[in-house]
Amino acid sequence: MDMQGILARQKAAHIRDGAPSAEQRIDRIDRCIKLLIDNRTAIEDALNADFGSRSRETTGVTDVAGSIGPLKHAKENLRKWMRTEKRKTTPAILGLFGAKAEVRYQPKGVVGVISPWNFPVNLTFAPLAGILAAGNRAMIKPSEFTPATSELMKTMFASAFSEEEIAVVTGGPEIGQAFAALPFDHMIFTGATSIARHVMRAAAENLVPLTLELGGKSPVILGKSADVSVAAARVMAGKTLNAGQICLAPDYVLAPHDRMDSFVEAARASVAKMYPTIKDNPDYTSIVAQRHYDRITGYIEDARAKGAKVVELSPPGEDFRQQEHRKIPPTLILEPTDEMKVMQEEIFGPVLPVKSYRTLDEAVAYVNAHDRPLGLYYFGADAAEQEKVLNATTSGGVTVNDVIFHVAQEELPFGGIGPAGMGSYHGHDGFKEFSHRKAVFSQLKKDIGPLQAMRPPYGEAIRKYLSGAIKA
Repeated sequence: MDMQGILARQKAAHIRDGAPSAEQRIDRIDRCIKLLIDNRTAIEDALNADFGSRSRETTGVTDVAGSIGPLKHAKENLRKWMRTEKRKTTPAILGLFGAKAEVRYQPKGVVGVISPWNFPVNLTFAPLAGILAAGNRAMIKPSEFTPATSELMKTMFASAFSEEEIAVVTGGPEIGQAFAALPFDHMIFTGATSIARHVMRAAAENLVPLTLELGGKSPVILGKSADVSVAAARVMAGKTLNAGQICLAPDYVLAPHDRMDSFVEAARASVAKMYPTIKDNPDYTSIVAQRHYDRITGYIEDARAKGAKVVELSPPGEDFRQQEHRKIPPTLILEPTDEMKVMQEEIFGPVLPVKSYRTLDEAVAYVNAHDRPLGLYYFGADAAEQEKVLNATTSGGVTVNDVIFHVAQEELPFGGIGPAGMGSYHGHDGFKEFSHRKAVFSQLKKDIGPLQAMRPPYGEAIRKYLSGAIKA
């Protein structure tokens, strides 16, 4: 595929047509919404085929409804977002005489979107909400790990958009590498930190601005005042959604040492309630590929070999050694050490290390001794303890008394920090991320005295100004 040619045609169309009107932006968003509604069943079928087993309900919630929501939010608000923003002049006296300062939001042009395999539809369409609201065109490179879904999206977009508006490029790592090296006006990558380093190097050659949505080991801090039953149910719901194949999945739990046993039992009870069976239960998602299955089971065996207690929360009588799909039951790893691989790498599966602490300072220090995560979760009813956790740790975002939910808030920016990513989108923040904020200053028409005083020959007026300006 001629990716360079597609990009050139999109850039030429952007210059030819100029910034699209609000009506044109809404029309593009409406076409995206219609694609999701009309292709719901096909999307569910494709993702089930790609994963081996993935429930229609999971796909409906996360990939279909979870994409329509951001698109509708952008559609309802983009007229307001597009308005020119008035600012104060400096010095203020210029404004009194009629000078103006403003910020105009201008489309960047063509945005490259590299979307991942775990929620391939949502993590294509949700960024498009901001990209299209901001008036841009887009080129999309979906993951080769979900080939049926990627080909479906290529067909979907081609049925509703010209190649000058939105184009989809499919292929393996070589295509992805070439895509990342294109001179886009902006690029958003969602995926692994290790791949992001390559994407960033490629983008640097063309000085392409980046939004990186990565991951990391998102911790749960279980406060001493937490309701353990509620916390365990919510943590395990987040950990088993999509079988833990979520960038924001809780990656490990820090629990008070005297509440470890109660957390384990509450986790066991919550899993049994959600999944009375797992092996042949369509509600429980498979691991997407054999190499990921081997990686996750390798973490479990490595932890067991290094002395951790492994608690498999599997239904009685189910043997996972022989199965049609790559399903791994929810598994707790108790008191892991940092020498274990499960504590060194993002898990991206239904395995949850649980580590005890004796003081909150100890828990906070453990989080701060490691890379800053994409998400952090605190459970508890102690306001002072909550504020200490929020103020003493740094993460992309936080959900209090639940997990993952902050990503669903369209009025909150979603993004990482450090190894968890850079930039943010969703809602108004997404519109601004994919817009060029152009500063415009309109000078006075009349050449009044203060302006003349700024030019040679310098006299008493400029010296008086400097004496007032250069002081504490």
